[in-house]
Amino acid sequence: MHIYILGASGSGKTTLGNALSAYLNVKHEDADDIFWEPTEKKFTKRRSSIAREEVLRDRLNEPESWVFSGVALPWAASIEPLYDLVIFLQLDPNVRMERLRVREIERYGDRILEGGDRFEHSAGFLLWAKSYDSLSPSPPDKVGRPTNVSLAVHEKWLSERPCPVLRLDSARPIDELMLTTVKFMKENLSLGEFAWTEEI
Repeated sequence: MHIYILGASGSGKTTLGNALSAYLNVKHEDADDIFWEPTEKKFTKRRSSIAREEVLRDRLNEPESWVFSGVALPWAASIEPLYDLVIFLQLDPNVRMERLRVREIERYGDRILEGGDRFEHSAGFLLWAKSYDSLSPSPPDKVGRPTNVSLAVHEKWLSERPCPVLRLDSARPIDELMLTTVKFMKENLSLGEFAWTEEI
């Protein structure tokens, strides 16, 4: 079983990915951990395309089950044929941006204020994230995040999926999202390998 969770930054992809992988007892991989090099200042150095492909093949191979979450278009195209289910998270843009601002403060504190070593990086990231819902292509941020991360791009990609697609409003509590997801999986996928429980 291979599940991909996508949506805008701040929509709750990692949170749902962690909950779903724990429930199914399968591993969860986050796209950021594959796209970016592990550096002291996180999210500042991109892996080369060759290195990313090697990490993808190593961590998300076909024989084992996994949950994969994050912004991965188009650089993870090689594993798209493996997806058995795609979950698309959507959230009111104002709520999403407030989540991101709070997250930046929790992660970096005063470092994101003017004069801090994360100021430009954080400002660029928030600008990039805010552009997701606009019709025009999103601009790259100061460290070169993908330029094609937008609602329009995601909608087009979703319309081309051969596998089931589940759309969720991620303003709902995680327990509700899990209940809806598990119900959808039971009704739409062949899941004989999993020992289902009634508790989330």
